[in-house]
Amino acid sequence: MNRLAIAAATVVLVRAAFAQKTITPADCTPEKLGAGIPVAAISLPVSAVTLNPPQWHEAANANPAYCSVDGSMAPVDKSPNARAIRFGVALPASWTLRAAQLGGGGMNGVIPPLAGPLGRGGVSVLSRGIATYGSDSGHQASPGRGGPPADTAWATNEEAIANLGHMQLKKTHDAAFVLIERAYGTRPRFNYFFGTSQGGREALTVAQRYPADYDGIAAEVPIVSFSSLMLAPEVIRIQEKPIANWVTPAKTNAIRAEFMRQCDQLDGLADGIINNYMACRAIFDVKQGAKGRDPWAAKRCPNNIDPNPQDTSAAACLTNGQISTLQMVYSPYEFATPLANGVKSFGMWFPTTDPSGSGLILPARFRGQEGAAPDAPLHSHLGALGVTGFLMKDPGANPLDYVEGGPLNKRRVELSQILDSTNPDLSAFRKRGGKLIVVIGTDDTLASPGAQIAYYQSVLDKMGREAVDTFARFFVLPQTNHGLMGRTHTPEGQPQPIPSTYDRFGLITAWVENNQAPGKSVPVTAGERGLPMCSYPDYPKYAKGPVGDAASYSCAAK
Repeated sequence: MNRLAIAAATVVLVRAAFAQKTITPADCTPEKLGAGIPVAAISLPVSAVTLNPPQWHEAANANPAYCSVDGSMAPVDKSPNARAIRFGVALPASWTLRAAQLGGGGMNGVIPPLAGPLGRGGVSVLSRGIATYGSDSGHQASPGRGGPPADTAWATNEEAIANLGHMQLKKTHDAAFVLIERAYGTRPRFNYFFGTSQGGREALTVAQRYPADYDGIAAEVPIVSFSSLMLAPEVIRIQEKPIANWVTPAKTNAIRAEFMRQCDQLDGLADGIINNYMACRAIFDVKQGAKGRDPWAAKRCPNNIDPNPQDTSAAACLTNGQISTLQMVYSPYEFATPLANGVKSFGMWFPTTDPSGSGLILPARFRGQEGAAPDAPLHSHLGALGVTGFLMKDPGANPLDYVEGGPLNKRRVELSQILDSTNPDLSAFRKRGGKLIVVIGTDDTLASPGAQIAYYQSVLDKMGREAVDTFARFFVLPQTNHGLMGRTHTPEGQPQPIPSTYDRFGLITAWVENNQAPGKSVPVTAGERGLPMCSYPDYPKYAKGPVGDAASYSCAAK
């Protein structure tokens, strides 16, 4: 046997040795897994780690038999508004020496479903023989609907905020690894992170802050500049304090139609999809191009008088005040002071076929806005507690009282350093051999495509394209939303789903474990229709052939 054959055989034997370890209900006991974890085993400060009795789950549906363990990490701070981190670990009966941390969603507050499916229609990570773990990030959700009042006090506790920002990720990782080693007698061979939305931010966060802990990271629609994303809906409402600046829902069709009119054909095909997202952004971002240019000129009401404010058609006009708000929403928002990692602006939103989604356009007036009643409701949204609690330190405050560059400016900087996943230097993660895949959609009205794209570009600027291509892919799915789903928009005909289905798990594990790097163009599907999913800044450009065939497109930068 020659040396190459011997080497190949050795690799096979090594992989076989790591292939599988098993546990039984006899291993899923407090005697085996313990009632606690020493605080010294957790790299960041906690005051105690307690474990609930483990539970054995028989195989059901697509999931294997597994042992689950829940626990709690007590805070160091003993103030009444301090909160514990509640975490969970799922240990499959047949383990492949892999582990995966699962990210949360929204403002967190619950342990993610460790035996649930990965993505749309996907099977669970656990079903692949992978130990999974996650936490509620250090506070407990309490919706306040028919039950106890919602818990907002944690949002004024510095340790709880820091846990949400990043510390809970490391603490949960460390606790999970103790339990995995207790159960199987060894640590994982490969460790992954899968996260979407808030979990996507967490995925980027561990690549930036804890690069030694992860081999592969897959993030979808990450809320990159978290501190600013929570504030962004408020600055829109502040812009709309004068009633003349209020963009009403009646204008939704007119705004969408103008985006499609100017942008649909930029990819070489008028098919109801804005594939060339960067060129469309350049049109409606008034901070690019010649000073004073007016991409909304065709929609301005004559003499700035709207003859029919209730007109919901695509032909409706827009007043100067409404256009000033649209210019703000679709251009970067500049800060009075640079935030963490030197970030000087928040990217806001890209032109979207859903301009009324996730509160970009609202039908009501709020307390502090012209025309609102004195007892009108305070403006609220998913991240409003981050403004009133984290920033203003008063969950009952009116978020529309915020002033850019005002007395809260120092606090803005502090929060960005805790919460934002904007560090472009991923060299430590790359040096370790880590692999990263991030996917976003440009029709996302909850996360900010502008902030996401700005982060992509900052990594390329910092590390260079050649280095980035060795360990990361930054993919963009044009005209898909926060769930990475979208539909075509044409004046006639039935809307069709936009291809967006891909194998997140397969791409990252093949790259990590077999060194099979994904291309910069990955086929995505929706039924029988296909498109290429292109790596930023490329987009699917139509060349020739059937419109529904991915081979009819190429990934192009211009």
